[in-house]
Amino acid sequence: MLFKAGENERLYYSVTEVAEMLQVNSSTLRYWETEFDFIKPKRNKKGKRFYTATDIEKLRMVHQLLKEKGFTLKGAREFLKSKDQAGIDRHSEVTARLRQIKQTLINLRESL
Repeated sequence: MLFKAGENERLYYSVTEVAEMLQVNSSTLRYWETEFDFIKPKRNKKGKRFYTATDIEKLRMVHQLLKEKGFTLKGAREFLKSKDQAGIDRHSEVTARLRQIKQTLINLRESL
């Protein structure tokens, strides 16, 4: 798994929370959901979206390609399709683990 639900990790995040994490609008996340078929958040009976840590990592990858690397939607889709899925998953795992280490170090520094 990319994230393990620990003290600071939750199983699900709302679209508003994820939008704040990525510093984009909620509507942008909903749009990306239509453009990238691997982004499929869970929904409750009313249709409210709930994102898992895995969903968030996928969104971070899309965000990085579109906002930081300047890919077009079509270019990002093609890049992700041509990329080996194992390589993508491994990149996400490493990124997630580095974030966990960073948080651990921050907590350690604050406790000193």
